[in-house]
Amino acid sequence: MKELLSSDLYCPFSSQINRNVNVLEEYALEWVTRFNLLANEATYKRFCKSKFFLLAASAYPNCRLEELKIAHDWLSWVFIWDDQCDLSELKNQPEVLKNFHQRYLEILNGAELISQDTLFSHALIDLRQRTLERASIKWFKYFISYLEDYFCGCVQEATNRAKGIVPDVDTYIMIRRSSVGVYAVLALAEFCNQFMIPDVLRNHYLVKKLELITTDIIAWSNDIFSASREIASGDVHNLIFVLHYHKQISIEEATKQVMVIHNKEVQSLLSLELFLPLFGEELDVDIAKYISSMHSWIRGNLDWYSHSSRYQNLDRLELTEFK
Repeated sequence: MKELLSSDLYCPFSSQINRNVNVLEEYALEWVTRFNLLANEATYKRFCKSKFFLLAASAYPNCRLEELKIAHDWLSWVFIWDDQCDLSELKNQPEVLKNFHQRYLEILNGAELISQDTLFSHALIDLRQRTLERASIKWFKYFISYLEDYFCGCVQEATNRAKGIVPDVDTYIMIRRSSVGVYAVLALAEFCNQFMIPDVLRNHYLVKKLELITTDIIAWSNDIFSASREIASGDVHNLIFVLHYHKQISIEEATKQVMVIHNKEVQSLLSLELFLPLFGEELDVDIAKYISSMHSWIRGNLDWYSHSSRYQNLDRLELTEFK
């Protein structure tokens, strides 16, 4: 089924894999177990089957090992936390999530640990320190802002669950652009490849549009592959279910429509790239690296689904013991 879905999704970008992938696989459990983020059996099994090391190695194919390890650990933290937001009792508690997220942002901005802090907070302290040893504070502040947007998307989803709301299509798209977290992982591509998009590019309307389209492409491919799990668990936050519910069409027809939307977005990305102006030699090198990073994430994310069992597990998670 996964191979069939992959073959129907248009992706003209070449598959790549970081040469350190085998080393990363051996390392994959080291950091998460050191901070006890896999504190129960269900979380441990889910993590191992997910194979996030393959996603990191595919999405960041050209970076050095130490940057790759840090990027992998950021992805691991986000995915493990995302499961807590979606699959544990927190999924219906937006105010509790807000409190957690506020504290995480304080830590990312330099606050020291206190006795009430969670395992996730302790892990963030380590990630912040290791990242800032290799990145500028200016880039890190951008990265924090993207994580904050992701946190807001998680809270919006929890609010809908608590109120029993199925968002309309336009509202869902806006929420999904936050909860999918693509802006943060694209920023990690800057970190991994040791460059930073200058503000003149970061704020350019065409670059913003490229980022938005990339976000949608990754969101819709994720919704396609995660639909069975989410629909079975009663979660409405999936474009397939939203179309099924509001348009009164079958899940099969909704899936076909999302595939068409995905493929049109890929075409839009390619077309828009042709309209990028010349910014000057140095800036042109930066934007070429950034666009290459978008391509790597789109392709790497799609390849990852063929190897990962993350979205085949329908079990509800118990809330992780945070201390």
